[in-house]
Amino acid sequence: MAPRMSPHLLANGLPPPAPDPVPGPDVIVPAAVGSDCRQLPDDVLAVRAAEGDQEAFSTLVRRHTPRLLRLAYHLLGNLPDAEEAVQDAFISAWRRLAAFHHRASFHTWMHRITVNSCLNLQRRHRTPLPLHAIPEPADPAPNGVPSASAEADALATALLAALDRLPPQQRTCWVLYELHGLSYNDISRITDTSEPTVRGRLFRARRTLQDVMAPWH
Repeated sequence: MAPRMSPHLLANGLPPPAPDPVPGPDVIVPAAVGSDCRQLPDDVLAVRAAEGDQEAFSTLVRRHTPRLLRLAYHLLGNLPDAEEAVQDAFISAWRRLAAFHHRASFHTWMHRITVNSCLNLQRRHRTPLPLHAIPEPADPAPNGVPSASAEADALATALLAALDRLPPQQRTCWVLYELHGLSYNDISRITDTSEPTVRGRLFRARRTLQDVMAPWH
C-alpha cells in the first residue's frame, strides 16, 4: 500500500520518475529554470515533473488536491478513505508521469487515476449499506416547521447512503456528471468506456436513486 502522507507533502522525498524523452507535441517548456511554478499551466508542470522537478509536481498536487478530494469524498462517502485514495492517486501519478503523453488534459488524467484509486479502495474496504440504513425524512418539529439545517443535513446523509447502494461504476458516472459537471465525453475518458455506456449507467443510477429517495420528494 502507498505510504500515508498529507497530500501537500506527496512530492517530497519521492524518487524521480522515469523521464519521457519526447514531450507532447504541443507542449513548450520555458527555458527559465527559476520561474514561479504557480504561474505555469498544467502541461508544462507535468513535463517538468516527468523530468524530476519535485517543485513542479508539488504545484500540481496543491492545485488539484481540493477538487480531487471532493470527488473522492463523493465516491467513498467519508473523509479518511477519500484522503487515502487521493494520496494513492498522486503517488501513482508521480510514478507514471512518463506515460502521460498529453492526449487528454492533466486534470482529466488525474480524475481517471483518482476514480481508479477510489474503486480499488471500495473493493478493499467497503460493503453496500442495507436499505434500512437509509434515513427517512424527519417528522416535523412541534411547531410544524422542521429546522432547515437539520433537514438539509438529513437529506445529504440519505443521499450519501443511497449512493452507497449503487454499483461503483454507476455511482462514479452519477457523481462525475451530477456533482462535478463533467461532460459525457470527459466521463467516458475518465472511466475508459464509451459515451453510450456512460449514458446507460447514468440512466440506471438515476432510476435507482429516484426509487430510494422517493420518501424525500
